[in-house]
Amino acid sequence: MSQALLGRSAAELQDWAVAQGQKPFRGRQLHDWIYAKGARSLADITVFPKTWRAALLEDGIDVGRLKEVHRSVATDATTKLLLSTEDCETIEAVGIPTDQRLTVCVSSQVGCPMACRFCATGKGGLQRSLRTHEIVDQVLSVREAMERRPSHIVFMGMGEPLLNSEAVLESIRCLNDDLGIGQRRITVSTVGVPKTLPQLAELAMQRLGRAQFTLAVSLHAPNQRLREELIPTAHAYPYEALLDDCRHYLDVTGRRVSFEYILLGELNDQPHHAAELADRVGGFQSHVNLIAYNPIEEEEFKRPTPQRIEAFRRVLERRGVAVSLRASRGLDQNAACGQLRRQQMTSSSAES
Repeated sequence: MSQALLGRSAAELQDWAVAQGQKPFRGRQLHDWIYAKGARSLADITVFPKTWRAALLEDGIDVGRLKEVHRSVATDATTKLLLSTEDCETIEAVGIPTDQRLTVCVSSQVGCPMACRFCATGKGGLQRSLRTHEIVDQVLSVREAMERRPSHIVFMGMGEPLLNSEAVLESIRCLNDDLGIGQRRITVSTVGVPKTLPQLAELAMQRLGRAQFTLAVSLHAPNQRLREELIPTAHAYPYEALLDDCRHYLDVTGRRVSFEYILLGELNDQPHHAAELADRVGGFQSHVNLIAYNPIEEEEFKRPTPQRIEAFRRVLERRGVAVSLRASRGLDQNAACGQLRRQQMTSSSAES
């Protein structure tokens, strides 16, 4: 793979420019062109000497931008991009706009090994983890496509972020320092991988100096039996052990944990499920984010009715659990993560 400059800090780019025999200000110019101007290639940076640009490109050094291969825009303006990597893999990034904000949902891996039954991404397995510049590029690509500055980032796209924690944390540093997106506006979502939560807390403190981003843990069930039915890999991570690690994360970082819960019609959305969930997550600083299921072709799960969603929410509220309902976006354009990529892969297979 070529050497990518995207993802490097201002100091790193300045040191790199000096190592190339250039003046330090060339590194500052490079930082501005990559992050503020959105240069897609060194060839675009017209303030650099043409001979130097050509020599760098010949040596396999470039910005490291991804190629947009498909764009899908829903009636609510939610925009999903299918991006191609240098090794011809594809990943998804989604821009979710409101009047006040633009949230970018980014992927951390090509595919996913966690095999959650309700998720289209996991149907194809894992190809590889993304590099830092490939994560940061998704934010720049959405910024360009929607002609608007992103305000919030959620690591809720393809992949399990805690299986790529080094690149995820470095991309958070970059998004924070180089693009000016505050850590408190960044959320990292995990389905739960044994031993990774304590490591994440300590590594974040070491690498970032603080851990102000939000940790969102995908529970999707109020007990171990049902959780294993929905998330086969959950058998390796007992429910209570996961919650203990969440408490440890809170102790180390001082940041409350958010629990994600996808409501599947007539499966995990009944009032007794809500009461059991309240018993599990009560007692420490946390928040439950309810998500109505977005259907995918491969599974026959149902989207819950508004009445069931509201009844579930009311039970949690009565039990003293902080709860919110995530608004569904992009339903007319296959909103569920991984669907656009699977459609493209299926189409390519049919044509070959």
